[in-house]
Amino acid sequence: MTLGKYMLPLIVFACLAGGLVSLLVAWLIAIRLKPLMLGRYVAFAAGSMLTAAMLGMLPEALEMAPNKAHELCGVLFVSMLGFYLLQRAALWRHACVHANDTALLSFPEVIVFGDGVHNFVDGVLIAAAFLADPMLGVTTTLAVIAHEVPQELGDFVLLLNAGWSKQKALFANALSSMTSVLGGIVGWWALSAAEHALPYALMVAAASFIYIAVGDLLPHLHRRHKIDGFFPQTGLLFLGIAMIAVIGELLHHH
Repeated sequence: MTLGKYMLPLIVFACLAGGLVSLLVAWLIAIRLKPLMLGRYVAFAAGSMLTAAMLGMLPEALEMAPNKAHELCGVLFVSMLGFYLLQRAALWRHACVHANDTALLSFPEVIVFGDGVHNFVDGVLIAAAFLADPMLGVTTTLAVIAHEVPQELGDFVLLLNAGWSKQKALFANALSSMTSVLGGIVGWWALSAAEHALPYALMVAAASFIYIAVGDLLPHLHRRHKIDGFFPQTGLLFLGIAMIAVIGELLHHH
């Protein structure tokens, strides 16, 4: 089944709707969190980010290009070094700002960037599914929405903890969500080229998630262990792991 000239508008609509739905659901959940409880939910974000990167993006990239494992790992390594340099640059530029326990990230913009890369890849995947079969495209879009809600929630929590206002966090996440539309257009227009580049894009996205989780989130949990408590932190960490792992497993068997 093909839709010819209607394929691109359909892909754009699916990417746009998927991004807006996941953003809206995550936003409605995030604004109900009590400010004093936001620190604990960082554990959820850490678990979801690590799981998405280690059990989702990395295996997918290596499976897509098994003969380029060393090259892909090199991209992961260079990307993590790049994020380190970006963070050092941000620290240097904002050296006059005094850090405190509620200022979780020195550069929350990397969260938006990493999420934008991930959403772009989602758009490419949605386009590929629609080009293969429109019904597969519809179900893939629904699966991406289910996958993005906990991720968007984690992003909101992180940005709010970093001191951003709710309005600024919503605007930033909305912009990053729209990169899925760009990914959908690129996937439709130059699918073969995008497909070859997809493993590398996944590695960059995975690097950003791993760097944030290991470099910022887990140390933050250690600093707050007396405030939040071991069991609430660990429970939310494993909740984030479980949600992403279960959704990933459902997507894998789809």
